[in-house]
Amino acid sequence: MRYPLVLLVLASLLFVSLAIAPPDRLTWALENTLVLVGLALLWATRRTLEFSNLAYTLMFAFFVLHEIGAFYTYTLVPYDRWWQALTGSSLDAYFGWRRNQYDRLVHFAFGALLAYPMRELFMRLIAARGWVSYALPIQMTLSWSAIYELIEWLAASVFGADTGAAYVGAQGDAWDAQKDMALAASGAVLAMLAASTFRALREAAHPTA
Repeated sequence: MRYPLVLLVLASLLFVSLAIAPPDRLTWALENTLVLVGLALLWATRRTLEFSNLAYTLMFAFFVLHEIGAFYTYTLVPYDRWWQALTGSSLDAYFGWRRNQYDRLVHFAFGALLAYPMRELFMRLIAARGWVSYALPIQMTLSWSAIYELIEWLAASVFGADTGAAYVGAQGDAWDAQKDMALAASGAVLAMLAASTFRALREAAHPTA
């Protein structure tokens, strides 16, 4: 458990540092509610549902991406300014983007980074094997994406226009929810294709392993 504890310490330091002065405290709190619930569940089940180091690394990577988005309320993440400082060119101008794309990245990362930990979870809880162990994380990703979009809608209704708009982050796109779910599903599909390909190559190289 040493490696997961190191990641937990790093995650705690990042969380505290970004909690000091977020531009919008209420939106930051809304963005972090489900994250804190997830971390609490991971801690409570750390002995009965222990994941691999790879799975913990992927979860940590998603946590970092999300915390950056939560601090800047997603729609204000200055990724293009960072890219310009690094390369001298504009990422938005190159691709012709007219909206802040950071939230799209994190929705894709939800599937790409968390599908593998989901697979490990299904393999432990219900002994999923074969193609089922790859299909279930994709279905779970779609389910959680849909649930999250419903939570965003509910929060927007409860907390009003300004906070709701910042939390939902649609940026005027009428198809924002559908695109977010499609990106998450795409990330999960790619992750499961990569996992299955790696497993097939490993079995081909070591048929008796």
